[in-house]
Amino acid sequence: MLLSLAPILLLVALLSASVALFGSDASYGPNQVALVVAAAATMLVGWWRGMSWQQIQDGMVSAITVSIMPMMILLSVGALIGSWIISGTVPGMIFYGLQLLNPDIFYAASAVICALASLSLGSSWTVAGTLGIGLMGIATTYGLSPAITAGAIISGAYFGDKLSPLSDTTNLAAAAVGVDLFEHIKNMLWTTLPAFALALLFFAAIGSEGAAAPDDITRIRAALSDQFAITPWVLSPLVLMLAMIYFKIPAYPAILLCTFCGAAYGALFQPEVVRSMALTAHPESPAPLLQGLWMALFSGYQSPIGADQLSQLLDKGGLASMLNTIFLILTAMTFGGLLDSTGILRQLLDWVLKGVKRTGDLILATVGGGIITNILAADQFLAITLPGRLFISAYDDRGLSRLSLSRTLEDSATLTSVLVPWNTCGAFMAATLGVATFDYAPYALFNLICPVLAILFGYLMIAQPQRTTVSV
Repeated sequence: MLLSLAPILLLVALLSASVALFGSDASYGPNQVALVVAAAATMLVGWWRGMSWQQIQDGMVSAITVSIMPMMILLSVGALIGSWIISGTVPGMIFYGLQLLNPDIFYAASAVICALASLSLGSSWTVAGTLGIGLMGIATTYGLSPAITAGAIISGAYFGDKLSPLSDTTNLAAAAVGVDLFEHIKNMLWTTLPAFALALLFFAAIGSEGAAAPDDITRIRAALSDQFAITPWVLSPLVLMLAMIYFKIPAYPAILLCTFCGAAYGALFQPEVVRSMALTAHPESPAPLLQGLWMALFSGYQSPIGADQLSQLLDKGGLASMLNTIFLILTAMTFGGLLDSTGILRQLLDWVLKGVKRTGDLILATVGGGIITNILAADQFLAITLPGRLFISAYDDRGLSRLSLSRTLEDSATLTSVLVPWNTCGAFMAATLGVATFDYAPYALFNLICPVLAILFGYLMIAQPQRTTVSV
């Protein structure tokens, strides 16, 4: 056990030193160095235990293979943001949103809007990468807290994702432990609804002190309409995205198609904006329209010189904006894959089970297992499947329904993944919403409350069905 803990303790020490030395810049390189060094230490443990280099390499490769599609989605979202800004889609969302959303109820309204969208689409990532971008822009315009806004967006997006039969994590949790999907969703209501209700009460109670005055909002809307040709038509890429996800088009091709749609709308509706980007960087360009679109996809939107009022609001997006996050995911998944292939992760989870004496202890162990795997393996799919398969026999032996296990996996593994900066989910949300993970984490209230309710219900024996439900 001491040998297994050595790489983990090393990582904790290095990450602590990284934050102490570099502060908020720790995620832009120093944390990745810590993960690389900890991965090297894990390799040494593998060699000490008799593993060949090929086995160690296969552990790294298999983990990185799992993360390839999330990284491709991340890149495509970067391009999507750039194209939707230059097309006028994001400015249009902000322009019309400022008319509809009152700052007094903005946080609660954001959570509800994202919850409804995610429930329909089954994808928290898609909701954050589309509606979330617009809501963050509206919050910035109002002068509201980006961290609280991000927390409200994530709370709503994960509430809908958790209860949607279209969600990949919801299907995975049911399949991993062998229960019916819709019975699983129905059983999750016990913890999900109270947690979201408590989160909404908090968001509704937060005031909007410091919100921009009506005159400021009028000036921002005027600046947006001066810079972009804003009509309801510029919202078409958003409608297209919602339609494709509704018809179950896979996320990656759907995002790419909407990115190209945004680029086409930029050329059609905002040609002067597109040309201005090209001429600012390369005034000699023979094809400024094409070059402007190309730059928006790669480096994101850049406001014209002198447009300081819109610069903070809109200067974002592009493939390049996601590269540091991909660096973080690669190093984290390398470390997580090595922990899995060397048996360290399974040994730790087995150790967690040793202290189980009653139902509450088992629920606590399951929550702890999901959180530990999210931190160490850096991927929510591993955090669902590995503890799920490991804890099945413990639930069966106690006569508990596996529905309790599948619900607890969702309450812990699915929801806490977004609270870990180097987890694929945490890295995605931080890069997409533009708020550091540790900044929004205290306000991702739904994600924080659900694991607590799961543990509380375990010790109080609330909603812990016995093993009478037929597994599939």
